[in-house]
Amino acid sequence: MSGPILQVALPSPLRRLFDYRAPGGAHAKDLRPGQRIRVPFGQRQMVGVIASLSDASDVPPARLKRAVELIDLEPLLPETLWQLCCWTASYYQHGLGDTLSCALPTLLRQGEPAIARQDRLWQLLPGAYPEHPAISRAAKQKQAVQLLAKHPHGLSHALTAQWGLSRDTLEALEKKGLVQRISQSHHHTNEPLPLLREPRLTPNSQQVAALDAIKAQSGFTAWLLDGVTGSGKTEIYLQAIEHCLGEGRQVLVLIPEIGLTPQTLERFQRRFSVPVVILHSGLNDRERLDAWVAARDGEAGIVIGTRSAIFTPLARPGLIIVDEEHDLSFKQQEGLRYNARDLAVYRAYLEKTPIILGSATPSLESLYNVRRGRYQHLRLTERAGNAKPPTFQCIDIRSRKLEAGLCRPMIEAIGEHLSKGNQVLVFINRRGFAPTLMCHDCGWMAECTRCDARMTVHQSPPRLHCHHCDSQRPVDTECPKCQSTELRSIGAGTERTEEHLVSCFPEFPVLRIDRESMSRKKAMQDMLARIQTGQPCLLVGTQMLAKGHHFPDVTLVAILDADGGLFSSDFRGPERMAQMITQVAGRAGRAEKPGQVLIQTHMAEHQLLIDLTEHGYATIAQNELNGREKAGLPPCSFIALLRAEANNAAIANEFLESACELAEQLCVDLALEKVDLLGPVASPMERRAGRYRAQLLVQAPHRSALHQLLHHWLISLESHSLGRKVRWSIDVDPLDMF
Repeated sequence: MSGPILQVALPSPLRRLFDYRAPGGAHAKDLRPGQRIRVPFGQRQMVGVIASLSDASDVPPARLKRAVELIDLEPLLPETLWQLCCWTASYYQHGLGDTLSCALPTLLRQGEPAIARQDRLWQLLPGAYPEHPAISRAAKQKQAVQLLAKHPHGLSHALTAQWGLSRDTLEALEKKGLVQRISQSHHHTNEPLPLLREPRLTPNSQQVAALDAIKAQSGFTAWLLDGVTGSGKTEIYLQAIEHCLGEGRQVLVLIPEIGLTPQTLERFQRRFSVPVVILHSGLNDRERLDAWVAARDGEAGIVIGTRSAIFTPLARPGLIIVDEEHDLSFKQQEGLRYNARDLAVYRAYLEKTPIILGSATPSLESLYNVRRGRYQHLRLTERAGNAKPPTFQCIDIRSRKLEAGLCRPMIEAIGEHLSKGNQVLVFINRRGFAPTLMCHDCGWMAECTRCDARMTVHQSPPRLHCHHCDSQRPVDTECPKCQSTELRSIGAGTERTEEHLVSCFPEFPVLRIDRESMSRKKAMQDMLARIQTGQPCLLVGTQMLAKGHHFPDVTLVAILDADGGLFSSDFRGPERMAQMITQVAGRAGRAEKPGQVLIQTHMAEHQLLIDLTEHGYATIAQNELNGREKAGLPPCSFIALLRAEANNAAIANEFLESACELAEQLCVDLALEKVDLLGPVASPMERRAGRYRAQLLVQAPHRSALHQLLHHWLISLESHSLGRKVRWSIDVDPLDMF
């Protein structure tokens, strides 16, 4: 057969490549791995990526289809990023095509050219200046002129949007003859601009030591920046970024949540004059592609993004930063179940660049890597400036009457701090008005018809909502079991706590921050701006409030329920509880004002709470890590979770039983020792969204043994007779056991 055979990775759940003949007119010298190609697939066409070229195929020549067209003249991804995607697919036992699909912006997956929008640069025309009479009363247009004046070669729409300038504003200036649109070919990225917009802060001795250590190393080094809340980790990021930008290189910054993007972006833009782009799921497809191209072409000096931004190409990579590295949001829980923090470390290794993993509550995985000498440990034990750490106090609520989840001493403490002109943060890790609806006469509780879970009562608008499958229904007016109308909302969520605090403190605004109240675009940004005014107020929220926010006027943090992690069935429960309390507590007393943390608990004498409040997170982490080593639990061993779900519980269990027998035989055939198979067992929430779930845990003391088994095991499972009757998946290094 003439011409090479193309082995194409297609966005499919199948863990295999597909063979095609080269498109008509394409020469062998023009075909390379990493190029996108359009191919026929069944009754439709798909866009795939050439993974390799071969001289032969297992497909008979008569059945081998010809590709439709070659989309890219050059490979779409740089070599190191291509290696990262291939390694990701291999490590997480996922199809290469689906992995590449996750790594690319939507428009590229659809076959769009890998360029930003045409005529994409806005440039100031001669004679335009901020005080021009035509814009004397147009503040936004003045702002746009001031910005473009600093970039004489023009700025892309994606970058002007980062400064809050709309297309309408720029088009209005265009009509007034003050700006013009020019093509990309007129743009020069190496503008001689001052690097800093504002001077750097003076670091303290611990920050100086950390910065000196980071700057002294070249090439790949993994740094764990372990700093208490308010210790100035962000300032270290900024000065490390300054050093990197000064060498003409780019920086990738990963953050765990979209909600942190506005304040991170604002702080970076305030410090640096280089273009900064953001990448997260809140962008539309065109905005995401523009930012991706700006990063790939080297136009953007700093790239800020959530977990998927780890796959963003950089023209001149120089530094990777993972902020709040312990956060579970870095782990993708569906489809390609990758951990962006771990991929960031491997990418830094491939790029030969340093990486900084920052957190006030480092994960045990990172601390274990420090203990093994893989990461370098940088400690910041003091808060920046004159800020002092908050004081802790546990309030034993046994036998106390609770009002919407609040005891009387807690309410009095809140009133005291508000009366002094301060802000108070009330943390309750439950959304909605109440955890459930119960009949006072017979004890019936409102349960989800599709999950083994109770429905949460919401008040705005009134409804029962399952937060596991997202099903909703009207609130019952009578008990379906005994027809009683004595139905009561049991427990407290953010809505009920908000309602009660409004009645207790009507003269102070109560601001609720949870996924329901922050669903509107820019809602979080607007709320943070309101908080930053410093006016006395009450903040009521869930974990969204605990992640990296700077609230200088919060002097009291009230934690309403600290007992959830004390008796968790997950071995990570104590670690997560300690992280959550420490992170929330860190919002108090971050400026000149002293902070106080009050914790409501039924277990005030529990050793974990005592250690946490008296000795801090570091003691908890070391104790937990020692316990994990003795028990042989991750990170001191390696695990994977095979999950199966079906409409019938028996089928899911039958599949896993068969899979377990197959794995046991493979361990014998491959001479794999000390590989343990635990299960199958029903998942902690057995029924979810109408399907029954079960799981099988595989554990090994060495990563190589685990992956050797997984490789052979999954190949067999893909052709298993029961495989088509169940929906199954593999999760390597799972963080959620449910």
